[in-house]
Amino acid sequence: MSDGKKYDAGKAPLAQGCLAYFAKALTEVADVSAYGANKYNVLYSAQNWRNVEGAEGRYLDALVRHVAAHASGDAVDSESGKRHLAHAAWNALALLELIKT
Repeated sequence: MSDGKKYDAGKAPLAQGCLAYFAKALTEVADVSAYGANKYNVLYSAQNWRNVEGAEGRYLDALVRHVAAHASGDAVDSESGKRHLAHAAWNALALLELIKT
């Protein structure tokens, strides 16, 4: 149809390969972010989570605790009312972000 060109080979397809695939799951992860920002009374822009002492180990521990809770049949975190898997995903994303920066 068109002779237009766009050189994007090798670039991450964020909209098509992440948001379009996992919109519902990412919405739940965003809800976990909102819960945390409210719980700790911090602005998103402060990115308080980056400054937690021993962050990598603590987020890994939290990720495993939430996966274990889910695996044991406990779908929802009693404190937040959010799914354990959404908490686990948030912690996995935090870890990945920390090691990529």
